[in-house]
This record gives sequence, C-alpha cells and structure tokens, in this order.
Amino acid sequence: MNREMGKNQQMIDYLKSRRSVTLPFLSEPGPNEQELQTLLEIGTRVPDHGKLAPWRLIVIAGDQRAIAGEKLAALAKKRDPDISDDLLDAEYNRFLPAPLTIGVISATQAHPKVPQIEQQLSAGCVCFNLVHGAHALGFAAQWVTRWYAFDAEAAVIFGAKEGEFFAGFVHIGTASITPQERPRPDIDAVVEYWCG
Repeated sequence: MNREMGKNQQMIDYLKSRRSVTLPFLSEPGPNEQELQTLLEIGTRVPDHGKLAPWRLIVIAGDQRAIAGEKLAALAKKRDPDISDDLLDAEYNRFLPAPLTIGVISATQAHPKVPQIEQQLSAGCVCFNLVHGAHALGFAAQWVTRWYAFDAEAAVIFGAKEGEFFAGFVHIGTASITPQERPRPDIDAVVEYWCG
C-alpha cells in the first residue's frame, strides 16, 4: 500500500491542535447512550500487554454528579471542620457543569511478564483515548486527577477496591468556549537522538 494513500491529514491536524477544555466550560449536551457506548469502546482500545484489561471505568452522569459532589464535600468537611464555604462549594461542584465524567481506575494484577507500571500506563492510555474519543464525537474533554483521585477514602466512594487508584477523571461535554493555544515545549529541548 502506498504510504501517502494511507495518510490521514485530518487526524494529523487534529493531533497537532488538540486542546483540553476545562471543566467550567463544559456544558450540555453530553454524549447520548449510543455515543457513550462508542466513547467507551474507543477509550478501552489501548495498548494492553497480556490482554489483562488492568483498568475499570466508572461513569458519573445525570443526578449522580451532584451526589458525587455532596460525598466529596462531606469528606472534606470531616477532614477539616473549619473548611471555608468557598472550598466546600468547590467540592460540591467537582462534577458540574460537565454532563458526564468517566473515572478510570488503575486495577493492576500480579503478572510474571507485565510489570505494574506498564499496566498503570495502560490505564493512562484509557484516559487519553477517552479525551480523543470525546473530540472525535464532537465534544470536548478534560482529564484531571485532583486530590480525590489519590485519596484512599475518596477512591472507595467512587468504586475503587483495595490496591486500586484512579488514573484520572475525564470530564466530557460541549465546549462553551474556543480554547486558546498555550505554549508548547521546544522539541529540540526535549528530544535527543541516541548514538550508541
């Protein structure tokens, strides 16, 4: 096959210009049921040495978004009874206004040939594929970690089991702004050519 015939200039242009849209600027509508199914299929089509599927996805949508915020606010208040109203309000709104959030759990397994780090990287690939999938479906997305991704008690609230953690939460919705380009690394400063 001629390489030029297989070239996908639209994909190249997209990958060279992709930008996250932050949570406050993700609004309705979000993916419908069929789009969500497509998004989940795209999200889980990642490198996975050993075919372990060392990740699980937790979908937070609809009224569950506000309930998730209430649980985070309650946990934050328990940890710091003197928390300010502004900080507490931020916890209440952690999953708003985005119509959909998908949490990606890193669920590594003991395997003689697939180290934990490789499995964790696979979970990271799921997060990024969800971002790409959202854009491909005409939506926008932001992959975040925040404190509750690494907090054991918060992780349990969202479905993590012992030994698991969240590789991230991917907020998805319709962009209410056009994201501006930001400075990118100088390729020459971050790339070296190995000469054995």
